[in-house]
Amino acid sequence: MKTVIVVGATLAVVTAASAADIPRRQPVYQTAQIGKMPIGKTPIGKTPIGKTPVAPPRPYARY
Repeated sequence: MKTVIVVGATLAVVTAASAADIPRRQPVYQTAQIGKMPIGKTPIGKTPIGKTPVAPPRPYARY
């Protein structure tokens, strides 16, 4: 019985190790256009000179 368990465990380890070595297709990424920023990606903390960040107006406190 011990031999069957050892052989089964060895077979499982060898199968898992060989499955890890199987090459898989990698996704093909598109190259970024030079000089064009991707849509939705803005540099954080950099705004045009002389422009303030657009923020909603603060509500007035009513007493």
